[in-house]
Amino acid sequence: MACDLTRGRALECKSSVAGLEAVYFLNEDEFEYSDLTLDASDTITAIAGSQRVFHYDLKNDACTFTTNITTDRQTGTTVFEQVLELTLPNLTTADHKELKLLAYSNPKVVVRDKNDNFFLMGVRFGADCTGGTAVTGGAMTDLSGYTLSFQAMEREMPIFFNDTTESGLATNCGFIIIKGGSVFVS
Repeated sequence: MACDLTRGRALECKSSVAGLEAVYFLNEDEFEYSDLTLDASDTITAIAGSQRVFHYDLKNDACTFTTNITTDRQTGTTVFEQVLELTLPNLTTADHKELKLLAYSNPKVVVRDKNDNFFLMGVRFGADCTGGTAVTGGAMTDLSGYTLSFQAMEREMPIFFNDTTESGLATNCGFIIIKGGSVFVS
């Protein structure tokens, strides 16, 4: 049977930490699933062509990435809902314009956690901005910035990249990483 298990899982070391380091948005038409090269572990080792990716730094505990697994025995389906929650401090006119484009688009998203794992969210169908706020807060220590929620519904879990650095993604996946308005890594 194609769904037979292949391995177990030992108790892991306590060396992992939670949290997100950065996200990278790609326009939905930058590449197709068929452009990916996967190794035997279904990890991305390369992407054909070159892709512009837009880097967003994340430096707070309010940013999370969750995958919810939903199976329906009656219909014989399993889907993986990928949810990204972002909090971006500071309101700016440039961010207003760019975040409006994010809300209108259907990007693919690379998520980097604090363990230097890179995941690809929305690999086949892209991600939708499902909500958010631009808020000024009330007290002086409240958030003055943006909250954004993204959701992707996929046939598989988010795919790991083989690389653990931005320069590795640039070399192996053709990423042209844009931070602010200029090229950061290529």
